[in-house]
Amino acid sequence: MDASIYNSTRSVRMTNSQVIIAVFGVLILGGVFYFFSMDRRYIDKPRTGSAVIAFGDSLIEGVGSSQGNDLVSLLSQELKIPIINAGISGDTTFSALTRVSLDVLNHDPKIVILLLGGNDAIRRYKPLDTFRNLEEIIARIHAQGSAVLLLGVRGGFFSDAYKKEFKSLAQKTKVSYIPDVLSGVFGRSRYMYDAIHPNDEGYRIIADRIKPILLEMLNH
Repeated sequence: MDASIYNSTRSVRMTNSQVIIAVFGVLILGGVFYFFSMDRRYIDKPRTGSAVIAFGDSLIEGVGSSQGNDLVSLLSQELKIPIINAGISGDTTFSALTRVSLDVLNHDPKIVILLLGGNDAIRRYKPLDTFRNLEEIIARIHAQGSAVLLLGVRGGFFSDAYKKEFKSLAQKTKVSYIPDVLSGVFGRSRYMYDAIHPNDEGYRIIADRIKPILLEMLNH
């Protein structure tokens, strides 16, 4: 074989090998980037406390459910633990901030399930104020050594003005977080008692969504 042809062939082979190595390198780096950039579930771990408390609005109180089929009762039954229901229908982040000490911190909380914001959206409060209030509520709970399970809600009927804000808040405050806890329930008549509140079946779907995260927090 002519030496020039041999060297040319060898050069092509080396080039092909380099291309293959480069492709594998890109794939590996891409996989590493994806792994570290994708949403990672964070589990907030309590340092003290004894009580599990659900704090929020009518969705915590259980409006729309029959007796024993509200969200808090379902979680309590499934996990076989007492859970204090500190839900008040119509509560906003503003009114909740004024009662967090009395209704949550005074009960030696270990874990607080926090579900607020829906009434703020209905009343068209500024999202900046809503999430500032939520951050302050979380800060007060964390200051006591308790953990928080934040439940996201939609910031509107037709579009979600809260999605990014909830995610950002969860990352900033390092709480356990479930985005849009009403996803797949809200707007589906089969699961709704009225335009806003789930029925028994809807609350059970939400409870099943919360249960594994809450259980993981309890085991820490």
